[in-house]
Amino acid sequence: MASTSTTVSTPASDDIPEMPAPRVRENPAHSIGGGLALLLGLLGLVAGVALIALGATVGSAGLKAALIVIGVLVGIAAIFAMCGLNMVAPGEARVVQLFGRYRGTIRTDGLRWVNPLTSRTKISTRVRNHETAVLKVNDAYGNPIELAAVVVWKVEDTAQAMFEVDDFLEFVSTQTEAAVRHIAIEYPYDAHEESGLSLRGNAEEITEKLAIELHARVEAAGVHIIESRFTHLAYAPEIASAMLQRQQAGAVVAARRLIVDGAVGMVEAALTRLTEQDIVELDSERKAAMVSNLLVVLCGDRAAQPVVNTGTLYQ
Repeated sequence: MASTSTTVSTPASDDIPEMPAPRVRENPAHSIGGGLALLLGLLGLVAGVALIALGATVGSAGLKAALIVIGVLVGIAAIFAMCGLNMVAPGEARVVQLFGRYRGTIRTDGLRWVNPLTSRTKISTRVRNHETAVLKVNDAYGNPIELAAVVVWKVEDTAQAMFEVDDFLEFVSTQTEAAVRHIAIEYPYDAHEESGLSLRGNAEEITEKLAIELHARVEAAGVHIIESRFTHLAYAPEIASAMLQRQQAGAVVAARRLIVDGAVGMVEAALTRLTEQDIVELDSERKAAMVSNLLVVLCGDRAAQPVVNTGTLYQ
């Protein structure tokens, strides 16, 4: 076990990793209502079929071929135009690209139409949670501990999530684990000094620091951290029993200290009242005997056994 004189320092802002500035930001894509586009596309299909049917009834070979070709082209154009239709559900977005270039994001739910030549990638903007596995690390005092955390997050900038990192889901998972490990090694499980922060005794402060570090780590991916909490925190099994004994010893010492403080106060009050009310005159030897007897009675683990003294203090 590490020495109890180890000093635990609060993580400075320099410990938080600095991610590169984003090269692309989300902006709305140019789109129109899909209902009108669908209606025009269906009308184009109907017109194409009508032209083909009309061409089949015409007697002139040249006019017949022209009508059929025009009808086929109109139908193909209508089908191609309807390829630009997109159904966007609530809590989803479509990242639009034209020949590899980012053209914007569709966040309006419903049926929308964009340029059919573009590619549209679906990305969820719903609130998600990620729970890490139980990690085994050494705390600031070198004691092996186990801990796990859950992070609630959502995609805030779809362009950054799509283009700034390779896989934003894996990125969030990896950075969450890295942040949890970093926080764990910066603080002890239990602080030996009363003024020091500890993972067990200062859960709110440590959780806030975890959220700050997580935000700095995943901001490059356009991810917003809503909440982060430790779900598991314990000593590793190989030292759990020894640490439990230490905690029990600390609790016993604290209880004994409280009992002694209370007993001294009661003895002091008793002597003061005896003196003020002139009930009995006590010299220094009798006061010492009374203090000794009262402290034994008040601080003892077992009930005191009364003894009747038939003589005097000096016999």
